[in-house]
Amino acid sequence: MDRLDNTIRPYAWGSTTAIPALLGVEPSGEPQAEMWMGAHPGAPSRTARGTLVEVVDADPKKELGPAAVAKFGPRLPFLLKILAAGAPLSLQVHPDLAQAKEGYEDEERRGIPVDAPYRNYKDANHKPELICALTEFDGLCGFRDPLQAADLLAGLGVDSLKPYVDLLQAHPEDAALREVLTAVLTADPVEMHRTVAAAASACSRLGGAYAPYADIAHHYPGDPGVIAAMLLNHVRLQPGEALFLGAGIPHAYLNGLGVEIMANSDNVLRCGLTPKHVDVPELLRIVRFEASDPGVLRPEAAPDGEEVYETPIDEFRLSRYVLPEGGSTHDLTRDTPQILLCTAGTVRADGHELRPGQSVFVPAGEQAEVSGAGTIFRATVIV
Repeated sequence: MDRLDNTIRPYAWGSTTAIPALLGVEPSGEPQAEMWMGAHPGAPSRTARGTLVEVVDADPKKELGPAAVAKFGPRLPFLLKILAAGAPLSLQVHPDLAQAKEGYEDEERRGIPVDAPYRNYKDANHKPELICALTEFDGLCGFRDPLQAADLLAGLGVDSLKPYVDLLQAHPEDAALREVLTAVLTADPVEMHRTVAAAASACSRLGGAYAPYADIAHHYPGDPGVIAAMLLNHVRLQPGEALFLGAGIPHAYLNGLGVEIMANSDNVLRCGLTPKHVDVPELLRIVRFEASDPGVLRPEAAPDGEEVYETPIDEFRLSRYVLPEGGSTHDLTRDTPQILLCTAGTVRADGHELRPGQSVFVPAGEQAEVSGAGTIFRATVIV
């Protein structure tokens, strides 16, 4: 197996302290948002044999296994991250596989540069993702029941929100959500700025269920995404709990440290809470306008002490082992590629001693025995 040297991305919303605390190093004072583990060309992990992209490209069947290559092609299908949100991320959705292929091919035909700020589809892949909390973790996930959203907006006592409240109360569920989100994102910017300012003031005064939206407005004053965010379920995960984000589900991470895994894609359609491009027509094509429970996941027990976070897709499979002091050795060898990430204690993976934030890549079929006292996350695929 290969010890990984991973890149930390300094996005502005990143926490300045969470990842340094996990790694046991002094903060630099700069935001540290994500640590990437995998073979994404934007920031591939480095090994003694070269970058993980180079390692996989040199012999895909050996590194990934014949079954994974046959099913997903000659690249690592997932990207594993440690994510540390110190401020809200953009409100966003991801396309399904058919939508991603169609959107990518359309933008290629139109000659839109892949790095253009107004481009939606950077690749032809979907981007389902799973976030597992390492600390208390706040997020938004999926639409509320329209009547509940109407009550939340009405409780602010802001006159300019009344048309949205009426729409939410008067239409069928999908039409209500579509009409209100469309109206919010296409409203006159000056008028919306005033509405958001009034709503933010009310959220700060009321607190309680409104507190998360006051914080969002503090970071994104005047952004229509503040009102759009109030249409969504607010979720607070406890350590070990997780959320699965499928195609078309609007979501945003607000605060906390977690382990995130996703299909190897960059495709994001933004709804707000961002200075970046918001393509409203394409967004409305992708969003699933249906109220849903956020569906908090807890790990399910599997043989040999493994705890699995079950999801409906095959590009990734995330599980963890919580290893007690003096416990037995666990054989994690399998015929698919794996990344093992330590998040607590000290774990031995064959010849490597892993401390929090350290990880290894295990090629398909290579021996992978772990022991020690700590927590290790295991990322692989289903073939």
